[in-house]
Amino acid sequence: MIGSFAKVKAGHDKGKIYLIINEESEYVYLIDGFHRTCENPKKKNRKHIQPILKYGNQTIKEQLVTKQPLNNEEIRKIVQEVMENV
Repeated sequence: MIGSFAKVKAGHDKGKIYLIINEESEYVYLIDGFHRTCENPKKKNRKHIQPILKYGNQTIKEQLVTKQPLNNEEIRKIVQEVMENV
């Protein structure tokens, strides 16, 4: 799921769209480029997100896999585009 987008189903950020940048057994780490930046991702239980599989960004996914640094401004633009289309 790394590099995919997800909509939050529960919590104070319910309804927001995030990019999944990392995953563990029960948790995923989410960023949006606004409040949750690359340096400070949100740790969220998998049960509380709804993956959006029809949207994805291959460039971002490659950067995540190869551990290249991400640009918060670029993430903001991509998340905004997904929010407009969902």
